[in-house]
Amino acid sequence: MKKDIQIPEVTDIEMAVVLEHNETHNCDDWNVYLLNKKSVAIEMVVIVSQGFSETKTTSVFRKKIDALPANSVAKIELIQPELFALDNRFQVSFFEGNTLFEKTFTFEKNTIKEGNLRMLTPFNKRGVLGK
Repeated sequence: MKKDIQIPEVTDIEMAVVLEHNETHNCDDWNVYLLNKKSVAIEMVVIVSQGFSETKTTSVFRKKIDALPANSVAKIELIQPELFALDNRFQVSFFEGNTLFEKTFTFEKNTIKEGNLRMLTPFNKRGVLGK
């Protein structure tokens, strides 16, 4: 029975933490984005995020997006620099057509920092991609 279950592989979906200047407050903010690099829209997107370590756990954050068009991005949340000392996990579930997909992106502790930033093309801003 287990051999008959096919779990589809997620491709062309990425999660990024991007450093952006906030004009309103004249400071730099770290924002989490979901990137849909597919040539089709994805629907009923649910993102569940949480930071954790051996001794600390943050609250669970949930976000729903009805549809994310092809080749587009969506801002998910502002992430505070204090959370970079924790592992940050983002579980993404979505439908492509009639098929349900799921992928977990992780930003390991201390990997979101200036030294790891690289230019991300959809934004023309510096950021870090999740694994």
